Amino acid sequence: MAVITKRTTKLTWQEIAQDMQKHRDETIAEVQPSIPDVPRELPRNVTLIPAELLSTREIELTETSPEKLVAALAEGDLTSVELTNAFLRRAGLAQKLVNCITELLPERALTRAKELDDYYAEYKKPIGALHGLPISVKEHVGMKGLDLNAGFVSWVGRTTEDDATILRILWGEGCVFYARTTQPQTLMHLETSSNLYGVTVNPFNRELTSGGSSGGEGALIGLRGSCLGVGTDIGGSIRSPAANNGLYGFRPTSYRLPIGGYAATMLGEEQIVSVIGPLSASLEGIKLFMKTIIGAKPWLMEPSVLPFPWREGEYCLLKEDEKRLKIGVLWNDEIVKPHPPVQRALREVVDQLKTIKGVEIVDWKSYKHDLAWEIIASLYFCDGAQQEIDAIEASGEPWRPLSEFIIKDNPFVKSLTVTEVWEWTQKRDDYRTEYMELWNDTATCIGANGDLEGAVDVILCPVGPGAALPIDHSRYWGYTSQWNLLDYPAVVFPVTKVDPDVDVKDENYLPMNEKDEYNYKLYEPSRYQDAPVSLQLVGRRYEDEKVLEALEFIKNRIGLPFVKT
Repeated sequence: MAVITKRTTKLTWQEIAQDMQKHRDETIAEVQPSIPDVPRELPRNVTLIPAELLSTREIELTETSPEKLVAALAEGDLTSVELTNAFLRRAGLAQKLVNCITELLPERALTRAKELDDYYAEYKKPIGALHGLPISVKEHVGMKGLDLNAGFVSWVGRTTEDDATILRILWGEGCVFYARTTQPQTLMHLETSSNLYGVTVNPFNRELTSGGSSGGEGALIGLRGSCLGVGTDIGGSIRSPAANNGLYGFRPTSYRLPIGGYAATMLGEEQIVSVIGPLSASLEGIKLFMKTIIGAKPWLMEPSVLPFPWREGEYCLLKEDEKRLKIGVLWNDEIVKPHPPVQRALREVVDQLKTIKGVEIVDWKSYKHDLAWEIIASLYFCDGAQQEIDAIEASGEPWRPLSEFIIKDNPFVKSLTVTEVWEWTQKRDDYRTEYMELWNDTATCIGANGDLEGAVDVILCPVGPGAALPIDHSRYWGYTSQWNLLDYPAVVFPVTKVDPDVDVKDENYLPMNEKDEYNYKLYEPSRYQDAPVSLQLVGRRYEDEKVLEALEFIKNRIGLPFVKT
């Protein structure tokens, strides 16, 4: 994908940021009817405000799950123009509440929606699996002719000649692109904070982070300004915002989905591979996304994608067999203990699962997770983060706090020789082998065909060391980056929300180390009021379908989420 740089006039970073924000506001102003103003003084929880300012019909449409919307569009019970305009208005309102949008695309989105409606009127059938469905997209996933800055001020003015591969597939299946969303400086935060757009906050508690780096998607879908969005993940960047906003988010195994056409530093490195994946208001939305992309045979568009279909039902977890699911529970990675709301969510889910016939629960003990962080942190920036440093300093923009944390304060960021890259890559592969053997050892026997029988199917674990954390404080990646290092598929799902009266702080707890102490001191129950609490389900490499099938099994049998956020 060719990237074109258009900006030639030398402006200060502040002037560039002002231009970008002005452009964003102008695109929002194009939406009709005009988007109402929000109260000058906003409450901490702004999730109820859309119902006060939008029409009953707009609320009904935007709070319907993607799979139901697709069905209604396919039956001709709903037009894409009406649906797209409803999401445009709610997305514009979301921007005013949580600062999650880089630009709306009302003209091109409504033109596309009308074309799809006209097609349906003529042929009486949908154009594809996503006919008429509005989908939001993280900014650094390239759209033809639109800015592609990846959160760097110095990259403003770059554009691309074509859509990213995954967007071309989604377009071919009939979707409508209508909103682009915020991301952090460097893309390497578990929050969303940049000098271009400022901080994206959490709609359930504006004093907390929306997560990152796909935090614009998380906040937008959390406010139902979108029902299905495209994010990326190299250390937790889909799962963190999904968890913080009470959504479903899926990190697939590498090379299941195409990644061509997104902007980032260090493109071409293969030590720790970023993936593209969905965030959704429903689990069915995640499955719809995955089945649609893989069903389009993306390996014929991008040679790195593995050529095998979506294998739904292969693992038979939904059948009425005597024994169906063995779950390993990682309560604590023995580096940072999760806050009380996360501990409670784990206990409640496990207690319910123990009552389900055919489900076996075993403890999963962490294995050298401190070494795992050393390896992945060493491989994130093999050039000593020089491309990141150059991209930040080219404009004179200041370093955001979490950029300094992950680069300047990170003892594992070093400029490696080729030989050192090989050595660290070998450490990665050795660790993956040891973890594979650890998983194999959970089997009770080897079957006649050589398959492991009685092994753990999936791992249930925290998504992070707490619910959404206060702004600029998301400094522990271990509960998500662990699975990036191993390249395991992982899905996040909502469970409950923080209850300060129940989730009390253990005043007698003695932290295990400095990282644990930092996290422990962040927790004061009232500070996290209304924050969603989510968990994560992890599977073995390339068992993506099994992970989603297992979550569907669990969700249907124990009634998740226990508390609606």
